[in-house]
Amino acid sequence: MKTISKALAGAALVVASALPALAEEFRLGLITPPPHIWTKAAEAFGADLAEASGGAHSVTVFPARQLGNEAEMLQQLQTGALDMAFMTVAEVSNRATDFGALYAPFLANDIAHAGRILRSDTAKAMLAQLPATAGVVGTGYGMAGLRQIVSSKPITSVEDLAGLKLRITPFEANLDFYNAIGAAPTPMPLPDVYDALANGQVDAIDMDSELIWLLKYYEFSETVLQSDHMMFPMVGLVSGRVWAGLSEEDRSMIGELMARHVDSTIDTYIEKDPIWLEQVRDTGRTYVEVDEDFFADAVAEWNGIWSERAPSLDALRKVAAETAN
Repeated sequence: MKTISKALAGAALVVASALPALAEEFRLGLITPPPHIWTKAAEAFGADLAEASGGAHSVTVFPARQLGNEAEMLQQLQTGALDMAFMTVAEVSNRATDFGALYAPFLANDIAHAGRILRSDTAKAMLAQLPATAGVVGTGYGMAGLRQIVSSKPITSVEDLAGLKLRITPFEANLDFYNAIGAAPTPMPLPDVYDALANGQVDAIDMDSELIWLLKYYEFSETVLQSDHMMFPMVGLVSGRVWAGLSEEDRSMIGELMARHVDSTIDTYIEKDPIWLEQVRDTGRTYVEVDEDFFADAVAEWNGIWSERAPSLDALRKVAAETAN
């Protein structure tokens, strides 16, 4: 928490030149649907903020892309048109390239290890970049489950993924990984994925276990690869312009409460990710567990690209090694 407090204090200095009006009714955007863990965390944050502020502040949560996709919401945060967001680090990494380091293939050994990495001082210190690079203040990390692959075609080796139209979340670190494999990465918003699998618009998807199970993507699978190949972090964000108009007391209250609630998602996924994977396995689909060796030279190719683009990568690898057990 000390690392977050220092980052938030620095963020206030960076954005102090902005001149917004003080907002008491905050708007918080997400791309996740209402039942999603991130949305529930956002709603709990709003309730706690209202209580802690004695009713002075309230938060209206807009889930399911009601305010636009993440790129659009990030632009709104930069202008002050949107106050807050719980957003994938994927979108942030499109503006602040160093955050691509958090998507290093096989950086985490399992879901609990991913949580330890995100809770490290090294990961938290990266948030100090955001006011200058993206015009937002990062309060802390949450996450979704590790990434898996669901394919409508049989997959017995990495060569079987070559040329497949594979739905991805559009960010460079992910594109580079699937290009290295030889797949045809196909960016697509989440609401379109089910129909795209059903009608053959895509052959495979990159997804976490929660949505594979709850949205029944497994129904169109010939093979489910439990690869656990990437973390998928989330970050709590406040508009830099809005932050500059807050009192020191409100900055502290909002920053600490938001950090607590995004962090709570880590414990939820550590508990539930293995359960969802087991439920998918029990559907009787072809279920294959693979490791880094399955992806042949793709991991080394990704590392070669991102070792120069993401200065924090070496430090995160050190943290990963120190927290592996």
